[in-house]
Order: sequence, then structure tokens, then C-alpha cells
Amino acid sequence: MRILICEDSVLLREGLARLLQDAGHEIVAALPDASELHETVTETTPDLCILDVRLPPTFTDEGIREALVLRRQHPQLPVLVLSQYVEERYASDLIAAQGGALGYLLKDRVADVAEFVESVERIASGATVLDPEVVAQLLTRRNQDDRMRALTERERMVLALIAEGKSNQAIAGILFVSEASVEKHITAIFQKLGLEPDESGNRRVLATIAHIDHTGGAASADRTNR
Repeated sequence: MRILICEDSVLLREGLARLLQDAGHEIVAALPDASELHETVTETTPDLCILDVRLPPTFTDEGIREALVLRRQHPQLPVLVLSQYVEERYASDLIAAQGGALGYLLKDRVADVAEFVESVERIASGATVLDPEVVAQLLTRRNQDDRMRALTERERMVLALIAEGKSNQAIAGILFVSEASVEKHITAIFQKLGLEPDESGNRRVLATIAHIDHTGGAASADRTNR
């Protein structure tokens, strides 16, 4: 795939470029700041854009704010944000915003090359990939969610598997049902959680957060009752 990188650290920028090139991908641009980001995106039409949260000139939140703009202006462009820490406010905005596939990973994740490359490829193919620490810090409430009580037992199982990052095909295999049945369950889950297409940018992620918030952090499904 064709990737644009915007990272102020020359070592990390060049390291990411080399790592992704070694994995068979093309780097269309490697920018040190966001001053020419949008023009470059328009000119190069990348398949994925990787942004650091902190970019010049203030090294505060330029990168993540640019990610929000990209998701508005280029809604089909997958965006991966890399950060040393979790920006809770902007992370929530990114997840809820309309736009393409999204990733938010802490930079420590880059240390595991295979896992990082896999995450990049998943995001480019349309998945949303959030670092577990990002999800954990977004869960500031531990109250029971009345919406969760409306779910059937099977819908809870499907939602728990979504929270594990399972695809519809994988969920169908685990529960020994058809993919069509899984899709019906997921549609019902979104409706009961109030996650309509015109209100939420990525309903699978928001549903996952609702599930983890409700269970106090446990994202695994009990698969014994099929």
C-alpha cells in the first residue's frame, strides 16, 4: 500500500519508513511537520496516513488535530495516530467522528515490529485498531449501562467477541452460526445501544467501549453456551 508519514523525529520517521518498506509498502512522503500535510495528501492520494500526536511548532496536539481534519476532509482515508500517551479528549473525538478506518497506538507498540505492521495493514483494510491503554483510559465510568440490559444473551456474546476484535466471519465460526445471523445480531446491538450511522463514526469501537464499561474491563466472551 501507499503510505504517508508525518513525524517530527527523524529517527522514528526514517525507522517507520524503512520498516514499512521492508514489509513491501511504498512511502509516498515522509514529512517532519504538518505544514504541507493536506497538500501532500491531495497530491499523493495515499492509502494510509500515519501521524504523530505532537508536531511542530508547539509539540502539543497538532498531529491529532490534523487527524481530525483529515477525517473530515478525506473521509475514506485510513488514519493511524501514534502517541507517547493517551490524549483522552481528542481520542474520543477521533473515535466518534465520521471518517475512514482509524488507529490510535502508543509508540511502545512500534517496538513489536510484526504486531505494528499487522496493525497498519488492518487499518488500511478498513479496521479500527486501538491500543488497549487507549480504551482503558477512555473508560472513566463504571456505572451499569441501561442500554446493555436490553441485549439478549446471544447479543452479549456477539458484542464480547467484537470487543476482542473478531471479524464477523470469526464470530460466526466461534458461535457456529452463519455470517448473516451475526450481521443481524450486530444490527440489533447497534440499534439497542443507540449507535445509528448518522450519530457515530465507528459503531464497532463505540459498542466495544460500552461493553467494557459495562463489564468493568472484561472483554472476553463466555462461549460455553452455544
